[in-house]
Amino acid sequence: MKNNRMINCISFLGFLKSNRDVLYQEFKKNEELQRLMQAEKVNTVFQPILSLEEGRTIGFEILNRPQTTPLFSTTEKFYDYVGKSRDIFLVEHFLRNLSLERYSEQINSSQYHKDKLVFLNIQPQVLADPAYQSGKTLELLAKHNLSPNQIVLELTEKEAVIDYSQFERMIEHYREQGFRIAVDDAGTGYNSLKTLVYLKPEFIKLDKSLIRNISEHPAQQHLVELLLEFASQSETLIIAEGIETLSELRFLQNLGVQMGQGFGLGKPKPTLIDGSLPLSHPTKCKEFA
Repeated sequence: MKNNRMINCISFLGFLKSNRDVLYQEFKKNEELQRLMQAEKVNTVFQPILSLEEGRTIGFEILNRPQTTPLFSTTEKFYDYVGKSRDIFLVEHFLRNLSLERYSEQINSSQYHKDKLVFLNIQPQVLADPAYQSGKTLELLAKHNLSPNQIVLELTEKEAVIDYSQFERMIEHYREQGFRIAVDDAGTGYNSLKTLVYLKPEFIKLDKSLIRNISEHPAQQHLVELLLEFASQSETLIIAEGIETLSELRFLQNLGVQMGQGFGLGKPKPTLIDGSLPLSHPTKCKEFA
């Protein structure tokens, strides 16, 4: 018995030694995550989403950008880590509250945008959080004079969905409360396409990799056309992300894509500012670094 305990102890010490650097980095990242979980360390911006036919702003995506740190040098690295972290529910709760609070502040200063759609990024596994399902989010919306009918839960797949049948039931729970669903980054992989088939979301957001220079790439055009056909059969609306040039915009309009988002239509801003469609010269809708 003592020999077994000794062997286990030696094995554990060996594990710690061989994984020392990894464990230390994980510890430091968790420390940095906790420091970033303060409102003053997160910038919130609002990017307009436009009707490509009428040019009017139909809603805003709320984007939260933590301050850059040595371990989280980009926003993408921060959210990649959060998606795999045991603190994901805590972080999402914090960001959701911050998003709605700051959006509400904007509405209170100007009632002009009060009926627009609000796109909230959320990772799929968070929908299983009892606090999300219990009605706490509805209470939060009521506090800020927002309706569930205005809220679009934009699913970002940092982690793949495992049980689609269970996931479909959870989504229906939110639909019954009035929320709508968008699938982000569509067209980038098997998981996002499978999610479309199971969930039939109200909105499909085409990944910017499909949009970039689409007028010059038949393969991208074909995939977008297929997604448009699927959307039409599913009574789903398409939103093209990452529109930066006039040629991209015109091509998407000709295909019949209903909505768009991107630097060429409106940059993310700390205040609610409508986007606009460029009218003529490509320099009005150029690529941004």
